[in-house]
Amino acid sequence: MSKFAPAVCLSLMLAAATLPSISSAAEGGATRPDAEAMVKKGVSYIKSAGDAKAYGEITAKSPQFILHDLYLVVYKLDGTVVAHGANPKMVGKNLIELKDIDGKAFVKERVDLAKSKGTFWQEYKFTNPETKKIEPKVMYCEKLAETVVCGGIYL
Repeated sequence: MSKFAPAVCLSLMLAAATLPSISSAAEGGATRPDAEAMVKKGVSYIKSAGDAKAYGEITAKSPQFILHDLYLVVYKLDGTVVAHGANPKMVGKNLIELKDIDGKAFVKERVDLAKSKGTFWQEYKFTNPETKKIEPKVMYCEKLAETVVCGGIYL
């Protein structure tokens, strides 16, 4: 065995350990920090541009509010969608009773968490707009006045 074998072996192990994060990025998936940054950008934009303009740009899939499979959704605290970066048909609909494949009323939970915590992560299952498959998702949300601004990533 060469005197370099242990170093080569260690290098290969370290490289293999980083493969999941590399392949995830290569697949185009957003990350938790991406979601947090996108929501903060959305909150800031809503504050500066006003509700109507910001909601319109989020729903129109403005490039500043889309990153791979990450998009923003804004709900009133009664569960009504006021902006949706993946499906404009949802705007104006009250989704408070919407449940995921496991029966979790995730919009109701989201609104309740916004009222009680203000800033939070939430887990549920949802259809990925890129793969069209139901996948585990985590959503980062921040309460803003009487709304909650959210952006999620697929796991």
